[in-house]
This record gives sequence, C-alpha cells and structure tokens, in this order.
Amino acid sequence: MYTTKFDIILRRFTTLLSVVIITLFLIGASTGILLSFYYEPGAGAAHNSLVKIDTEIGYGWLFHKAHSVAGNGMIIIGLLQIVVMFLSRQFRKSWLVAWVSGILVTLAAIGLDWTAIILSWSQEGYWRFSIELGTIESIPFIGNQLRDILTGGGAISSVTIQHLYTIHSYIVSIASFIFAIAHLVGVLWQEKEMYAHIQQTQEENLQSIENKGAYQMR
Repeated sequence: MYTTKFDIILRRFTTLLSVVIITLFLIGASTGILLSFYYEPGAGAAHNSLVKIDTEIGYGWLFHKAHSVAGNGMIIIGLLQIVVMFLSRQFRKSWLVAWVSGILVTLAAIGLDWTAIILSWSQEGYWRFSIELGTIESIPFIGNQLRDILTGGGAISSVTIQHLYTIHSYIVSIASFIFAIAHLVGVLWQEKEMYAHIQQTQEENLQSIENKGAYQMR
C-alpha cells in the first residue's frame, strides 16, 4: 500500500499519543498509591479522608488533582487516538494489535473513571451511582448478580465502596496497564513496518531507475 506523507505524520502522532497514555497512567498510578496511604474506603470516612488529604496533608490537594486529571486525560487521549488511527487507515489487519488494544485501553480508562464515581462519597456521586445501578440491574439474566457484586448485596454502603475501591485499584488498573503496554508495542511494531515498507519502496524505485538507465545506454 502506498504511504503518503500525511499517513506518516498521523502514525507518528499516534505513537506520541501512546506515550502520553502511558505517562498519564503512571501519573495516575503513582498518585493513587500516595492517596491510598490516607484514603479510607468507607461510608462517610471516604469523604472525610479526601477532605483531610486536600486540606491537611502536605501537597495532598496536588496529588488528588493530578490523579483526577490523569484519569480524565487518559479517556480524552484514548478517544483522540482512536480517531487519528481511523483517519490514517490504521484499522486494517496489520494494525490489529494496536487498534484493538487502543480501544481496550480507552474502555479501561472509562472503567477507572466509572468505578471512582462513589469513592468520594459525595451526594452527586451517590445519586449518579444509584441511577446507574438501576441500569445495570435491568440487564437480562445477569443484572441482579452484577448489582450484588458491586454493592455487596442490598443498599449502597461501606461494602459498596470497598468493592469498587478494590475493582478500581487492582482489577481495572492492572488491565489498563497491560492494555497500554500492548498498545504501545503494537504502535511501535506498525511504525517499524511502515518505515521498512518505505525503505523497500525506495530501493525498488532506485533499482527501477538504474535498470531504465542501463537499458537506455544499450
């Protein structure tokens, strides 16, 4: 396939966005670990611990803000990268690893944001999570089971926060890291293939010119 200069620019931009996603994840993970030293996953205690982090712990507000910005940034950059990959026709078979892992890392970033809805135990987060629980419960066959897994059975309580905190901190975070690494590897692999294709094309063009010149000299 013929590679234009526009394709090369978009693919380099895709690689840059992949590095940004990894960087944002590392920022989110490191600040999340620091916040976990003071965060208390419990009804009431969650909100109070975050207030304490923002007001009493040195630079706690900065780490809290950086954690939030990194999480939202992963979603934005992930969605932007999907658009860039689509525009550069990087959804073809040879780009399968980067394409699929890019979608998965974006979904994982959305999952991180979703599981953090109620971790602050704010009124907005509580009612938002209550509404979304109703949507989950309406899923045929498995809705009730999913609700029980998330809430611990019954109403939203400290157990719910502990479940979501575990899912957020361990399951979805680890999945995000794996997908982000796989995505970066896929992007670098495809970029390597692209430059190898360009070099091969240049060599074939040069050989064609040499053959044409030799023919004319006869």
